[in-house]
Amino acid sequence: MKIKNLIGQVVVVTGAGSGIGRELALRCARRGARLALCDLNPEGLDQTVADARAAGATEVYAQPVNVADAEQMTAFAKATTAALGTPDVLINNAGIAVIGGIMDTTLSDWDRLLGVNVLGVVHGAAAFVPDMVRRGSGHVVNLSSAAGVLANPQLGAYSASKFAVFGMSEALRMELRPHGVTVTTVCPGIVNTAITHTSAYRGGNADARRAKTTSSYAKRGYTADRAAANILKAIDRGKAVAPITPEAHVMYTLSRLAPPLARWLSNTLATIAK
Repeated sequence: MKIKNLIGQVVVVTGAGSGIGRELALRCARRGARLALCDLNPEGLDQTVADARAAGATEVYAQPVNVADAEQMTAFAKATTAALGTPDVLINNAGIAVIGGIMDTTLSDWDRLLGVNVLGVVHGAAAFVPDMVRRGSGHVVNLSSAAGVLANPQLGAYSASKFAVFGMSEALRMELRPHGVTVTTVCPGIVNTAITHTSAYRGGNADARRAKTTSSYAKRGYTADRAAANILKAIDRGKAVAPITPEAHVMYTLSRLAPPLARWLSNTLATIAK
């Protein structure tokens, strides 16, 4: 789908209140898109709406939504369609993380992770894609992760959730192709967003690990805006899978061509990061 010019096109972004979601919304606003935005954080969402209008968006519909709640997503989709019409692009971006091994991850953590990261994508697809199929066109973008193609022992539950998104997206792409709807799976990699310090850290030395992770992501310096720019390029090129940062490209390639080496590298990096 060619999206260099989005004038008149309807773009839906979940998790638009901060990070990559916000930057995607702003870049689409500058291209003339009509936006439908949601986020669990109403203050962050309000800021994105204001920034999008300042960037040139003339039509912005926004609603606080918990993507883990199917009824809220269904209501958001109905309101979006009534206000703007059937989406041309659906970006299932909302996500959370828990930092720590599987044995340190609580059952409550699992419920939250799977609710937002997996069911959030399911609910987005269920709410918006049927209308796209009926129209015979559209593009779905699901954010997985580099941790969704190469497991990390310090991101056990998060990796599991993002592997699920990757697998679902692969299947959905094949299912929707005959209906004129395409799917891109995005694996961002190490992007400097608030997720490093807003995530729950499980296991020992949580404060020290949080500080170390936040510092390393900041030093890496790959911004959410840069990630958003490359995600839009991937959509424009119709890519099936889109690793974003250089390390995400390496992890994706190794996971396909040399799985034992990929597992060794992932475990080594996770050990260093403890």
